[in-house]
Amino acid sequence: MKLFPPSLFRLSFSLKVKNLTSHPDKARRFAALHARGGPLVLYNVWDAGSAQAVAKAGVGAIATGSASVAMANGFGDGELVPMEFALSNARRIVEAVELPVTVDFEGAYSDDAAEGARHIARLAETGAIGCNFEDQIVGGKDLHPIAVQAQRILAAREAVGPDFFINARTDLFLKTPQETHDDAMLDEAIARARAYAEAGASGFFVPMLGDLGLLRQLCGDSPIPVNFMTYPGCPSDDEVAATGVSRISHGPFPYMALMEQLTEAAKAAIG
Repeated sequence: MKLFPPSLFRLSFSLKVKNLTSHPDKARRFAALHARGGPLVLYNVWDAGSAQAVAKAGVGAIATGSASVAMANGFGDGELVPMEFALSNARRIVEAVELPVTVDFEGAYSDDAAEGARHIARLAETGAIGCNFEDQIVGGKDLHPIAVQAQRILAAREAVGPDFFINARTDLFLKTPQETHDDAMLDEAIARARAYAEAGASGFFVPMLGDLGLLRQLCGDSPIPVNFMTYPGCPSDDEVAATGVSRISHGPFPYMALMEQLTEAAKAAIG
């Protein structure tokens, strides 16, 4: 596949792109919450009710987790939630809260750049002001090559306009054991961050990168805000914030913890 140079592609779509973000003021407010060293904390939800409960805690924004949405509705993770269900669920969450809502949209339900972009545009039409967009080949073992993923991000940016927050997720660290995370992998992550930023990404998400030294280097070299995801046994929020991250999310762990509490409560109820 022949790829457009990012600068040329950006020039071409800058003349014709329409802003599909339903609430650009919310989108800009959401983007402004990302502060290097003073990160936005997102406690991920899965439906309208959980979104309302988290909103009552005084958070600045609402974020879904794809695994949580899947588990809460009897599906497996990895785009096994039907896309129409995912879109309607996103719309219900947006309508249930006044806060900006960003949606974990996995790989946009397509490996094709144009089709994925159309799907992300449909997500923007629900009122969501952003999404996670991952670079793994969903259902496969590998990641999309950097140039291919950059093209997918370029197409998505063209489809949704300038305000929608595209949080470009790399699964480089998620797909490998933590003891193998090293400088060579960091170099690839930095290359992906730069390419994705040039393509129009708003943020860079690195789930399972828990080495504080590597995370600090990434934050220093990434041209866009870096998103860390907490997990059992990971460094504290204060330690992570000190590396320069701009966003900390909780992924599927709020849902999993709540389900454990529900199970224990049920056990107690039946004696």
